[in-house]
Amino acid sequence: QVQLVESGGGLVQPGGSLRLSCAASGSGPNFYVMGWYRQVPGKQRELVAVRFRHGGVKYADSVDGRFTISRDNVENTVDLQMNSLKPEDTAVYYCNGRTIDNVDYWGQGTQVTVSS
Repeated sequence: QVQLVESGGGLVQPGGSLRLSCAASGSGPNFYVMGWYRQVPGKQRELVAVRFRHGGVKYADSVDGRFTISRDNVENTVDLQMNSLKPEDTAVYYCNGRTIDNVDYWGQGTQVTVSS
C-alpha cells in the first residue's frame, strides 16, 4: 500500500518562503496527477496546485505567481515552493496523488503558519 509522506512545513514570517516535499513510499500506482491541497478549520479542503503526468499544471488563483509545483514522475515525488507567503496561506497542507481511475491518496498533512 502506497503512503504519501510530507515534510517541510513550519512557521515563517510574512514575505518569507517555505518548500514542501512529498514522496510516495511503498509499492503503488504511478499517479496520473500529484499535488497539494490545504485546509483551515471550518472550511473545505481546497486545491493549491497540481501537476499532471503529461506536464500540465493548475494553480489556485490565490497562489498563482507565488507558488511553484514540481514533480518527478519516476521517483513519484512532488514539491511545492512557496514564496511571498501571506498570513492567509496559513493552513494544513496535504499532499495528494490521484490515479487514472480517480482513486485519491492523501498524506497526513503538514502545518504551515505565516505570522510575524
